[in-house]
Amino acid sequence: MTSKIRIGIIGVGLIGKAHLRRYQQIPDVEIVALADIDVPEGQRVAETFNIPKVYTNGYTMLKNEHLDAVDICLHNNLHMAGTLAALRAGCHVYCEKPMAGTYVDALTMLNTARELDLHLSIQIANLFAPETKAAKALIDAGRLGRIYHARSAGHRRRGRPFVDGYGRKEFVDKSIAAGGAFFDMGVYHIATILYLLGNPKVERITGKTYQETAIDPRRREMSNYSVEELGMGFARLENNIGFDIIEAWAIHLDTLGSSYVVGSEGGVKLDPFGFFRNDGDLALDATGDLDQFSYRLHNVHDQGDVYDSPQHHWIAALQGRVDLLPTAEIALNTMLISEGIYLSEKLGREVTADEVRELSTSAAIDI
Repeated sequence: MTSKIRIGIIGVGLIGKAHLRRYQQIPDVEIVALADIDVPEGQRVAETFNIPKVYTNGYTMLKNEHLDAVDICLHNNLHMAGTLAALRAGCHVYCEKPMAGTYVDALTMLNTARELDLHLSIQIANLFAPETKAAKALIDAGRLGRIYHARSAGHRRRGRPFVDGYGRKEFVDKSIAAGGAFFDMGVYHIATILYLLGNPKVERITGKTYQETAIDPRRREMSNYSVEELGMGFARLENNIGFDIIEAWAIHLDTLGSSYVVGSEGGVKLDPFGFFRNDGDLALDATGDLDQFSYRLHNVHDQGDVYDSPQHHWIAALQGRVDLLPTAEIALNTMLISEGIYLSEKLGREVTADEVRELSTSAAIDI
């Protein structure tokens, strides 16, 4: 598949428009059609991005159009239905994060893609950030030694969707969004660490979630605010790795620090990027020129555009120019940890990965 990739997009809200802007930067993409239940907005977006066909239903678009791939930009609990419909129509699928509303729905998506021998990729933008690429290069070169601990951290002082003034209310309604801070931003940070660790097997999870910071009463009532604004957890991974997790939409602190990975010979921090190790009695702290690193990847190692963004990578993989990163497998593992934290909160104890798998139930909503 080396010619232009014909894409249909389902959902053109805030996220869908962001995907469309990215596709505009890629010459080998043709956006053939869009589907959105908001008719005026769908027409407006089609005119803005020069998309020839507009549908109000994704199923109709899939039936009428010859597409190579479909981009799913719906709310979390709609991901499975949209993905399965596109896969069964013979299309490769690119889906927004989180992979789905529950682990079992995400697993169904991945298994279906495998059964139909089609690509499934999940939007994990942080994998393509310069600091992630640099950290991966150090880890793959063995510069950290035996890795034994990692931390995933994400911070907003007061940045809850809708109730703090931006985004739609569906982001904070559990029946549609399935989760809050973990599913909105935490999936990026958790998935990035899992990627750096080689996506290890999860053994046990414990965690807590909170909704404590004051909310405008009118916005609370309008939104059915029913998800967590702060979540924390700890996952025991294979190879004796401990994984500490904290994610905040709202917290009375200026920072929660950086995500990091540490090993027996060194450690790497992502934001700001830093590399740390001891040389005898001397502790060495190093920063890095990430612009020069990126330049060399492109111009010395001839990497081209295949890791420039999630969308660049997706299109390059469909064209056979690069192997698709296992974003679906990483996203599935991320779902396992996130749902494990929710289950641990519900049961008031540590849970096993097998318990999460056994107790996970579908939350899918039809598109």
